[in-house]
Amino acid sequence: MRLIRGLTNLKMLSRQVDSPLAEGCVATIGNFDGVHLGHQTIIDQVKSKAEALSLPSVVMVFEPQPREFFQGMEAPPRLMGFRQKLETLMAADIDIVLCLKFDETFRGYSAMGFIDDVLIDGLAVNHLVVGDDFRFGCDRSGDFALLENVGKTAGFSVENTRTVTVAGERVSSTSVRNLLQDNQLKKAASLLGRPYRVRGRVVYGRQLGRRIGSPTANILLRHMPALRGVYVVGVKLDDGTTHDGIANIGLRPTVDGKQPALEVHLFDFTGTLYGQRIDVVFRHGLRDEEKFESIDALKAQIARDFDAARAWLAEHSG
Repeated sequence: MRLIRGLTNLKMLSRQVDSPLAEGCVATIGNFDGVHLGHQTIIDQVKSKAEALSLPSVVMVFEPQPREFFQGMEAPPRLMGFRQKLETLMAADIDIVLCLKFDETFRGYSAMGFIDDVLIDGLAVNHLVVGDDFRFGCDRSGDFALLENVGKTAGFSVENTRTVTVAGERVSSTSVRNLLQDNQLKKAASLLGRPYRVRGRVVYGRQLGRRIGSPTANILLRHMPALRGVYVVGVKLDDGTTHDGIANIGLRPTVDGKQPALEVHLFDFTGTLYGQRIDVVFRHGLRDEEKFESIDALKAQIARDFDAARAWLAEHSG
């Protein structure tokens, strides 16, 4: 898979004689937050058409996501960070991911400017897969009908995305996010097509966990997480081994945390995890994140959390 960052790099690539986009592509556009079953169906549509036309498959995403640009901290929490999204799309065998920076300049694009500069001049798109409610352009005047009309002249076709439902519920990033926030992990997994997980690199933290007898692997999060609280987790390491553990995800209010973080303690594990990229799979919610009056009170609650996590694991072993 190839990652193209920014419109400038896209145009440079499109001018190369041996460009993978020389004959065009089959593309789709969206946030793809979580890469849930609905997204996976869209990806299958794109790949199927790309194979039929012998063209590369392209997924176009934005950083930051548009609602993050417009709403800042009020934007909905992310289901996954950009790197995890990229790795998930790679695993889905997408040929090219185009990541465009959503800033004031991009915000100012008219609908026709976006079609001309990005879809036609940049991607040379042959076939586009988007929802019939897709809107774009600074005045939101761009829609599915406009794409169809322009495509007839410019030489590309447009296909509507297929709606995916599970138990009568439409699969969307919003529905997954709501289920996670309600601690309905199993139902969220049914919409994702897999258990919810966060993947990230272990970094040096404040060493508080080690000082109070519960050392943790710390993963800094670039965005507010969809989950907040204490969870029983499964952790997969770089070497492929898996371990049971307990995790706190959120802002760590007791120690005046401001940067979102994921702290994971692996049961019965010795060794160092610094620098590793680990997968943290959320299995069961224990409690909400809360602020304690003192470190001693936090330490006592952590001991109770450990007991509760071990009891749940013993009950659900196998």
